[in-house]
Amino acid sequence: MAIKKQYLKNKSTCKVTFSISAKDATNVSVIGDFNGWNYKVNPLKKLKSGTFKGALDLKKDQSYEFRYVVDGDYVNDEEADDYLWNDFAAGENGVLNL
Repeated sequence: MAIKKQYLKNKSTCKVTFSISAKDATNVSVIGDFNGWNYKVNPLKKLKSGTFKGALDLKKDQSYEFRYVVDGDYVNDEEADDYLWNDFAAGENGVLNL
């Protein structure tokens, strides 16, 4: 798993690239408070290597909670900046600090 942050000059956004290795998976999405936790909004594209990848432009100077949905299972990114407990999910969400 990996998160790449690219801060764009003279813009108030950061291009964040999410990637997760899931060779046997069919569908992978990134969900979070930036997309209303909707797995249909940001599906990741499967590469030949079996890695799923996608990028989002997110506002800088904010923190976002997020997770991946891999064929219906919730997965945290090992490279998240932090983790926060979420009572609704009964588990931790990854935190992305921009």
